[in-house]
Amino acid sequence: MPKNKKESFIFTLMMCSLMVFVMTLYNIARIHGTSENLLLNTLKGFPLAFVIAFISDWIIVGPLAKKTAFKFINRDDSMIKKAVTISTFMVIGMVIIMSLFGAFMGVGFTKAIFAAWLINIPMNFIMAYPLQIIFVGPIVRFSFGKIYPA
Repeated sequence: MPKNKKESFIFTLMMCSLMVFVMTLYNIARIHGTSENLLLNTLKGFPLAFVIAFISDWIIVGPLAKKTAFKFINRDDSMIKKAVTISTFMVIGMVIIMSLFGAFMGVGFTKAIFAAWLINIPMNFIMAYPLQIIFVGPIVRFSFGKIYPA
């Protein structure tokens, strides 16, 4: 786990880039179906989604998720309990924000944005939460630990 601001920045870059890539792929496939253009469309949508996600994570969701998580855990709890608790609150916050971003990208600022947002939230949560807990979180923590050993 990160020990200072620089490490936290690198950790967030790693986590955010992998989550945004997979979630962008998922959402494009979910909305438009799979085709030979799926990867190309994902790569096109990735940069803006990454910037929005990273800023949201770094400035809003990350600090709020950690503050909320530490109401349920103690600093001396196991690393797994800390990781799952913080990840849970991170996913909730990021799904809410990024589902709004996705709704905007899909329908713009129209009357349909609120409905699209409400549809996106559960659809994104059911993918993002297991993705974070089972795959991305462990992969990033393992990789980060190799770059910055304890």
